[in-house]
Amino acid sequence: MKKLHLFDSVKKEKILFEPILNNDVKVYVCGPTVYDDAHLGHARSAIAFDLLHRVLKANNYNVTMTKNFTDIDDKIIKKMKETKQTLEEITQYYINSYKSDMNKLNILENTLEPKATQNLDIMIEMIEDLQKKDIAYIISDGVYFDTSKDNDYGNISHRASDENSQARVETNREKRNSKDFALWKFQKDENEISYPASFGRGRPGWHIECSAMIDKHLAYKNEKFAIDIHGGGADLIFPHHENEAAQTRCSSNQHLAKYWMHNGFVNIDGEKMSKSLGNSFFLKDILKSYFGEAVRYYLLSAHYRADFNFNEEDLIVSKKRLDKLYRVKKRVYGIGKSSVNKQFKENLLDALNDDLNTSKAISIVDEMVSNANDTLDKEPKNKAFKKELVANFEFIEEVLGVASNDAFKYFQFGISKEQINKIEELILKRVEAKKNKDFEQADKIRDELSSFNISIMDTSNGVVWEKV
Repeated sequence: MKKLHLFDSVKKEKILFEPILNNDVKVYVCGPTVYDDAHLGHARSAIAFDLLHRVLKANNYNVTMTKNFTDIDDKIIKKMKETKQTLEEITQYYINSYKSDMNKLNILENTLEPKATQNLDIMIEMIEDLQKKDIAYIISDGVYFDTSKDNDYGNISHRASDENSQARVETNREKRNSKDFALWKFQKDENEISYPASFGRGRPGWHIECSAMIDKHLAYKNEKFAIDIHGGGADLIFPHHENEAAQTRCSSNQHLAKYWMHNGFVNIDGEKMSKSLGNSFFLKDILKSYFGEAVRYYLLSAHYRADFNFNEEDLIVSKKRLDKLYRVKKRVYGIGKSSVNKQFKENLLDALNDDLNTSKAISIVDEMVSNANDTLDKEPKNKAFKKELVANFEFIEEVLGVASNDAFKYFQFGISKEQINKIEELILKRVEAKKNKDFEQADKIRDELSSFNISIMDTSNGVVWEKV
C-alpha cells in the first residue's frame, strides 16, 4: 500500500505525510462564523476535511480533529441589532443548524469544537504576551499586531508584499504599518457587546482566536510545530492564516502547523460563490430536494483543491452513479459480511493516499459496482461473494462517507411521512391478505402501490419497498 502524501499549500508540492509525534495527528480546521445558515462553501470544506479525517483513520492514525466556531464577530453584532436577540440565542441557533446539516452530509464528529467566547482568557494572555514583547501596540480603536517585528511574515501566503493582497487588511492611519492587523477591537459604545481586558474593554479580532485556541487545546509545547495539519478554504490563506501563523511564531516561537491544506472555492454557474452576487446556495435548501449523501458524493467527485462548479444537472448525474451503488447494495440486502476484498481495499486507499484523489477513488468504486453486477448475474447464489460485497460497502462508507444508508430507505427519500404511513399500511394489508391466501386482494394492493410508483420486494427479512 502506498504511503499517505498530501499537498502542502505553503511548499506548493505534494509531500510524504509524517506526524510530529508517534502515530498521533492533530488537525485544526477553521470553522464557520455562526450568524447565518451553512452554504455550499461550508459543505465543501467540511466534506474535504472529513475525507482527510477518514483517510487518516484508515491509515491507523489517532486523530484529534478540531473545528472552531467563531461566535463573536461584526456580522453577529449586526444580526443582534437587526433581530434584537442575544449573542447566545443567535450563535447557538446557527451552531445547531450547522451541525444538523453536517450530520446529513455524514460528517464525522469532531474531537473538539471550541467557541471563541469560551476561550477569551487565552486570547487575552496571548495579546498581553505580545504587548510585553512590543509586538502588539495600542491605538485609538484597539490593539494591533506589528507585522514588521515578524521576519517571516508572508511565508504562508507568499503574497504579503503584494500591494493587491492588502485589500482585506484593515486600513487605519494610526497603524505603524499598513499590513498590521487588529488583535483586539475596543468597544465602540456602551451598548455594544464587549469583554474586560487589561488593555481595555472590547472583543477579539478574528485571527487571534485560532492561534490562542490551538495553543490552549492542541499545541505541542516543545516541538518545532504546534500541530500537524491546519486546514480551511483557499480564501483563508491571506490574511487569516498568514496572521495566525505570525501570532503563534511571535508568541510561542513555534511554527503553527507542519502541513497546510486548503480546499478550493465553490462556483455556481461559473461564478465564485458570493453573497454580494446573490448566488450563495444555502445547504438546507439543497437538502430539501436531495439526499445528503448524494450531495456529498457530488462534491467528492472533484479534487478537494480544485474549484468546484456546482450545477444541478451534474448533481443529478452524480446521484445516478450513487444510485447504481445502492442498487447493488439492494442485491445483497440482509446478507452477513465477511472481509473486504484486499485488492479493492488497497486500490481505494492508494488513490486516497495520493492527496485524497477522489476522482480516481470513485472510478474504482464504479468499476467494483459494475463487476459486482456482472458476477451477481452469473452467480446469483454465490454467498461468499455477496458477503465480501457487504464488507466492501462498509469500507466505502468508512473512507468516503457514502453507502452508509439502508439500501431501500435510500430510494425512499422525498416521500412525506403521511405517504410512508399510507404505503406501510397497504403493505401490512397485503401481508395479511397473503396469509389468508387472498392472492387476488394481494395483487390489487401491489397494483395500487405501483400506481404510486412504489415497488415492493418480498425478502427473508420481510417486505421492503422503494420509490421508482
